[in-house]
Amino acid sequence: MKEKKDRHYYQLAWAMGKTGILGYGGGPSVIPLIRYEAVTRFRWMDDDEFGEILAIANALPGPIATKMAAYLGYRKKGVLGSIVAVLTHILPSAIAMICLLSFVEYLSNSPVIQGMIAAVMPVISVMLGVMAYEFAKRAYKGLGRIMAVVFCGIAFVMIQLIPLHPSIVIVLFLAYGAVHFKVLSKLKARKNKEEGAAS
Repeated sequence: MKEKKDRHYYQLAWAMGKTGILGYGGGPSVIPLIRYEAVTRFRWMDDDEFGEILAIANALPGPIATKMAAYLGYRKKGVLGSIVAVLTHILPSAIAMICLLSFVEYLSNSPVIQGMIAAVMPVISVMLGVMAYEFAKRAYKGLGRIMAVVFCGIAFVMIQLIPLHPSIVIVLFLAYGAVHFKVLSKLKARKNKEEGAAS
């Protein structure tokens, strides 16, 4: 039993350590990696729950990847799990930054580093595109084709043309979703009640 409990800490440390090391390019590029570890590999949650947690984390202040790591750790092993997940996620980058600080000026102008950045960008773009496609597919299944397209258009206008901060847009859509599904559930319950009375 103790070995199984320890295995959870090992899994958290391994998964979050990898996402911290391989998540090149900041928070958005790390999310597909975290999703793979949490949903596909270790099956800590399903895609729907991951999408919900991602939406809430986006609406809160602070780095998105660190918030996701903290939640996953807390979900698996409580406060200690959260500490383990966050530390193993941020320590590799922190140590690398401290070690490389004296070479920052040189590395920023290095053709090798510029080539690495240029080479990794398409990979990050594909990862984000795949994740966006899967979220869009779930939105299509949950809302229907017309509403999914309408909401996508509204979100685009609010973020790109108005522009509103993405966290405000997420909070507005979360609030709408809560009201929408509550109203739908009430209407469905009333309809079932009326059909039961009629029969």
